[in-house]
Amino acid sequence: MGELWMMGGPVLWVILCFGIVGFAVFVERSLHLHRARIRGEDFLNGIQNILRRNNVDEAMTICEETPGPVAHIVRTAIIHRQDDKDSLVKAVDDSALGEISRMERRLVVVSIVAQVTPLLGLLGTVLGLVEFLLVMQQQLPLVQSADVMGAMMRSLVSTGAGLSVAIPAYVAFNLLVIKIDRIVLDMDKAGSEIVAFLSVLRNE
Repeated sequence: MGELWMMGGPVLWVILCFGIVGFAVFVERSLHLHRARIRGEDFLNGIQNILRRNNVDEAMTICEETPGPVAHIVRTAIIHRQDDKDSLVKAVDDSALGEISRMERRLVVVSIVAQVTPLLGLLGTVLGLVEFLLVMQQQLPLVQSADVMGAMMRSLVSTGAGLSVAIPAYVAFNLLVIKIDRIVLDMDKAGSEIVAFLSVLRNE
């Protein structure tokens, strides 16, 4: 395996660097999204029970101590609870957009790794083929098989490395997108429910 890496040339090391960066971002984002998702329904029921007792400070404290965008959206709604419904909805929507932006931070890095590494592998293949043709041209009619095979191996290793990094990166990107979509659904549900609850509570 070590010989293959050495044979791949500089393009292979660039692909490896892309792969390491993509993996690091995937792990960091996965941990962040795992912490961000909570049991939204249980959390919201608890906050509503506290607000029914008119204990706003306790509700705010719980929201501040609870990680994740759902808690942040609920906290924003509580802050704007005295606003008219349109202003309240706008505040919640703006808060949700900010949370989505935070969740998607650095996600583009994984996408770039998935898109660029196959192209780098193709570049390595082209360079290997160019080297192969140069060797053929320089050594004709007595071509050394070792030189020719070395050029061909470099081209094939680059292609394999590019795909080996790109495929997991593509899967990782889609896994992160799925996790974000699930949290967004929780955010939408929590936002709608807390707005409706506060509207009813204010009119009581």
